[in-house]
Amino acid sequence: MIDMLGRADAIPLSKALELLNNTVFAAPAIEKSPIEDTCGRILAESITSNEDVPHYARSTMDGYALKAEDTFGVTETLPAYIKVTDEIIMGKTPNFHITHGEAARIPTGGMLPSGADAVIMFEHTQPLGDSDIEVLRALAPGDNVIQKGQDVSNGTALLCRGHKIRPQDMGALAAIGISEVLVYRKPIVSIISTGDEIIPPSMQINGAQIRDINSYNLSGLLLNNGATPVRKGICRDDYDAIRAIVSDAIKTSQMVLITGGSSVGTMDMTERIINGLGSPGVLFHGVAVKPGKPIIAGCVGGVPVFGLPGHPAAVTVSFEVFIKAAVVLKRLTGELLNETYHPITKARLTSNIASQPARTDFIWVKILNKDGGLYAQPILGKSGLISTLVTADGVIEIPADRRGLEKDEEVLVRLF
Repeated sequence: MIDMLGRADAIPLSKALELLNNTVFAAPAIEKSPIEDTCGRILAESITSNEDVPHYARSTMDGYALKAEDTFGVTETLPAYIKVTDEIIMGKTPNFHITHGEAARIPTGGMLPSGADAVIMFEHTQPLGDSDIEVLRALAPGDNVIQKGQDVSNGTALLCRGHKIRPQDMGALAAIGISEVLVYRKPIVSIISTGDEIIPPSMQINGAQIRDINSYNLSGLLLNNGATPVRKGICRDDYDAIRAIVSDAIKTSQMVLITGGSSVGTMDMTERIINGLGSPGVLFHGVAVKPGKPIIAGCVGGVPVFGLPGHPAAVTVSFEVFIKAAVVLKRLTGELLNETYHPITKARLTSNIASQPARTDFIWVKILNKDGGLYAQPILGKSGLISTLVTADGVIEIPADRRGLEKDEEVLVRLF
């Protein structure tokens, strides 16, 4: 069916996501990186330890290394008496042996000497002269000791390909002697702002002009999701000019985002440009969502190309739903698709929200803490209002099969 503006019916959100999931995008490139530069990067290889961590049995406490057998049956009223024969120095390998009735002073992390199999804490001893101690607690073999390979053993699969490296992962790599790893190169995403009315934020508005908001908003969204944004500037509403800049961006980027050219009208050229640059071309134009209905998604030679609406709120929803939640960006970064971390919280609505049937609605909300619980207060406003985004803490989704949500209904809020 064609509407009064010449548009075909918008497809359901589920169909749009299916089309994106079934489209093959170019595989991300791989590069070697020192581990100190890998936080937030995606591993392009699986990591297996070739050594034990720790490399030796070591103490977890300041105390005395001894034989646990010498403390069996000990209590505060029936202590054991042990002679302190030596001291372990950090970073030094003990060159002596502990026999029955002997102990060696040891710091936290110190290497256990041969013959010792436990460590008694200083707090559980009493000094008796210069070289003897009174032990007031019984120990079992291995108490207060990390055994060789207890943390990571030789042959352990530590990290898998596609894993996003965290600070603790960097420490683990250092622990097993790995100083460089293969990672996926961060995808370059070109952002093209279109429209005769769009001007840079540094310029004064004259008449019906609008400052460029979307390219900066998208740059931040991309940076937060492991991509490198490249703002290509503002392009006037001219077919040849837009085609030239999009064509160049496809050659130098792993994804292209075009803002301002997805609405139906005489200046709408994005769909024709995508179809004219290569196959498979446009995957869909128009999805039954609000905001963001006129979105265009396509692919040219393995490079995803999106025509995003011009309104800031619609741009943000389109990014969250069709680029982030649809794991398009994850496929370009190499991250495992099952490693999905969306900060989500449950809250109760502060008011009723109406919704149009057969359309998925996304509503901005502000989180309120009252009466000992979390509440989601809808922030209603037209999709052209940037202030609604600034005020919001997150977004809720009203499925296409619902006519709205009721006050006090529990909802899931996807936090920004």
